[in-house]
Amino acid sequence: MPEYRRNLDIYQGYNFKKDRQTPVGFITKLQIGLQSLAVDQTVKDPTDPTEDLKVVSVMSGVLWETGPTDAVYLSGQVSVPNRQDVAMLMFSDLTNVQVVFQFTVYDYDPVAKKYFRAFHGDGTDLMGLVEKRGDEHSLSIADEPSLEVQSPENYAFQIGIKPQPSAQTLHIAIADQTNLVKAWGP
Repeated sequence: MPEYRRNLDIYQGYNFKKDRQTPVGFITKLQIGLQSLAVDQTVKDPTDPTEDLKVVSVMSGVLWETGPTDAVYLSGQVSVPNRQDVAMLMFSDLTNVQVVFQFTVYDYDPVAKKYFRAFHGDGTDLMGLVEKRGDEHSLSIADEPSLEVQSPENYAFQIGIKPQPSAQTLHIAIADQTNLVKAWGP
């Protein structure tokens, strides 16, 4: 089965340049248990660089093996307050592993000569659970700030999210206007 995997350009995410056409992505909502992470970073919308987007995280990568019960793995950069919140969650017992999230990955279509939404949940809340591998939850946060983009100060973050047992969809696009919808959740 094919997988959707993208390495995303953190620098382009924070410092959008129209003449650089690399994939970028953003987590726009993330709640883990009862803890909602702050939407406290401002970036440019790749589809309309005159507009700002408020985001939780500038993404560095995404992976989904495209099966309806496969986890979605999101990695990116979060602010100092969000780093503190994630670290606190990791050190707590994390009994409530429910996740509510929204994200969008953007890619560039060289034929249409524009960015498009390449992987996303179509603006709806996706419901999942923090993945568990053995005794460990698939949730991590860096101890040291990122060196790739130093201002604003940000920290590498990663989460694996399994779908909750309800029918949901993820949207994949190969190019602008070339889209398909796949089931996520049993």
